[in-house]
Amino acid sequence: MLTINDLSLRVAGRLLLDHASLFLPEGTKAGLVGRNGTGKTTLFKAITGELSAETGSISLPRNTRIGQVAQEAPGTEEPLIDIVLAADKERAALIAEEKTATDPARIAEIHIRLADIDAHSAEARAATILSGLGFDSEAQKRPASSFSGGWRMRVALAAVLFSEPDLLLLDEPTNYLDLEGTLWLENYVAKYPRTVLLISHDRDLLNRAVNSIVHLEQKKLTFWRGGYDQFDRQRAEQLELQEKSRVKQEAQRKHLQSFIDRFRAKASKARQAQSRIKALERMKPIAAVVDDSVKPFSFPEPVKTVASPIVALDNVSVGYQPQNPILKKLSLRIDADDRIALLGANGNGKSTFAKLLAARLKAEAGTMTVAPGLKVAIFAQHQLDDLRPEENAYEHVRRLMPDAPESKVRARVARFGLSTEKMNTPAKDLSGGEKARLLMGLSAFDGPNLFILDEPTNHLDIDSREELMVALNDFPGAVILISHDRHLIEATADRLWLVKDGGVEPFDGDMADYRQMVVGVSAGDRREKREAEKASKADRRREAAQRRAAAEPLAKQIRATEALMDRLRKRIDLIEDELANPALYEKDPTTATQLAKERSQLTGQLNDQEERWLEMSSEYEEATAE
Repeated sequence: MLTINDLSLRVAGRLLLDHASLFLPEGTKAGLVGRNGTGKTTLFKAITGELSAETGSISLPRNTRIGQVAQEAPGTEEPLIDIVLAADKERAALIAEEKTATDPARIAEIHIRLADIDAHSAEARAATILSGLGFDSEAQKRPASSFSGGWRMRVALAAVLFSEPDLLLLDEPTNYLDLEGTLWLENYVAKYPRTVLLISHDRDLLNRAVNSIVHLEQKKLTFWRGGYDQFDRQRAEQLELQEKSRVKQEAQRKHLQSFIDRFRAKASKARQAQSRIKALERMKPIAAVVDDSVKPFSFPEPVKTVASPIVALDNVSVGYQPQNPILKKLSLRIDADDRIALLGANGNGKSTFAKLLAARLKAEAGTMTVAPGLKVAIFAQHQLDDLRPEENAYEHVRRLMPDAPESKVRARVARFGLSTEKMNTPAKDLSGGEKARLLMGLSAFDGPNLFILDEPTNHLDIDSREELMVALNDFPGAVILISHDRHLIEATADRLWLVKDGGVEPFDGDMADYRQMVVGVSAGDRREKREAEKASKADRRREAAQRRAAAEPLAKQIRATEALMDRLRKRIDLIEDELANPALYEKDPTTATQLAKERSQLTGQLNDQEERWLEMSSEYEEATAE
């Protein structure tokens, strides 16, 4: 389906892909993963023809339809349902032509083609997609201009999904979805009948919606079968084996180099030395594993502990307009060590509840009791716009530490996970993830007792999300979390509260139960997916076993050679111990001469066996490599 051959891409003088190659078979659903800034979005631009390659090529079957979400969300006066229907350009063109066509034969052709593409069910399919992304039947009839930018991006996503392209390119689609929309999209992509390439840092989405992973690292593309967890495990094992092989090879290289250095100048050993020089040249160095771990997050502990409950609500109502509350009759308590995740579709009041807890909204009715001395911090994605664009991270923190020495200010910025270089970079030039780190650090600067995080992961890659998970688990205060990242919720939250129908109530179940409630996943679907995963694993194990079996005769020869080399070394060591005794030459010079000759013969045999072992080991690695 998609063939990338020897591709090199450069943006603003920076090389992002260097002679990378990839093949995606038709029907593949692949997650494209890699650290922020490695070039994933740039690769999408090359696939769609927006960016020219420096070297190599990208090829697709003729007439392949490529679909991706428009960069600008629709803001017209058209109803949402009409915008989505118009995305199927062939259907729209045929319907328009049908209204003006007069030739009976052409009219018949139009009707046949409309039937072939299932045009008559188009409105129902469009409505289903919009509904899955959070638009009820009333909202679908409203003009796009009446929605905010985030909701318009959902309309753009709905349009590309409805058009059902042959190659669907999705670049971080969950950034403008809530958890419910993410769950629906996961289910939709998993059942999508064509090829999908999906950029995402959502671990659960990458485990459930795709059947393969494309990893962009060190300017190369590597294809892995299975979901993200399987890729992560296999890659960790591969890196471990790579490091072991590198250490082993380094020892071999030192052994060969030692022999070369000792005997290169001796005429009697010149042939053996030259043989080892050639063996050393043939030995392709194994690269060391690069330590590219991300910086950790670190949130300060509360300066003062407060007694539970830190917040108690009794019959509270809250909203933005008098007499029109969003949430009503809330009776809840939050304790000092609570970890609570808020569930519920966007628009049901999760952010309203967060603002109530952060004292940004006042209760209209009821009683809200707050523990004396309680400090509340809140992080929300829209606050990224509150950063002063011309100031760097050091200057932002300096405002909060006006009398502190520079070293302490920089040490505090370092706790945000920003490098020395990034400390001096204006906020406008930081990446989304770096801005999120800065804002999160500023939000929690004073050591809150209650930390509220509203969609903290939107600009974070997978490794940064893992570090955030660690930091939240280490944080001793209470946490309220709003997120579409289920992995983060499951790893950090102890309690789930459902915000729905104007209320906030404890949810009796786990995230699997909630997923089933949202998308109606049946036990049969879950069983089918597990069986498919087992079959995939079995296929890979069988292929690996077949490769090992085919190479087993060679492996036996390698083991036999290693055993012989060990015996030769032991015998040489014993002879050298005897020859090291000066008394031997006085008492039994004949034996000393014989031992010296035997040592020479055994050393020659050992050298031959070492060369043979090196050649067979190289052959075995090639035969068993995946």
